[in-house]
Amino acid sequence: MTAQKGSAFLLKIGDGAQPPSYETVAGLRTTQMSINGDTVVVTHKESGGWRDLLSGAGTRSVSVSASGIFLGSNAETLIRSHALAGTIDDYELSFEDGEKLVGRFLVQRLDYAGDFNGERNYTLQLESSGAVLPV
Repeated sequence: MTAQKGSAFLLKIGDGAQPPSYETVAGLRTTQMSINGDTVVVTHKESGGWRDLLSGAGTRSVSVSASGIFLGSNAETLIRSHALAGTIDDYELSFEDGEKLVGRFLVQRLDYAGDFNGERNYTLQLESSGAVLPV
């Protein structure tokens, strides 16, 4: 198995239509995804002192962090408008091997920074709302 390129890990935002078409969020230099799950412990006296967990129970979520250079693309403008309005939209994560995950996300945080003579950059944090599924 060969290593996959980080540059091929893309974040895309939906256009608001159903079904949505997706536009790549340009200027991203780093992208990270975390899949989180809470456990439901069902240990009982017959567990022999070992913890037992209930499969398929608890809450699952996906968090996406990204940072990059602000280019003023339409996708970046959509993300900013969703951050200001607190609205949820469709997003797609695509990987070099062709795998894709889709789901609805809330912009949890959007930060801009820049030096006097430097580029304006941004970081964003997305949190899933509902199921995130492979397509």
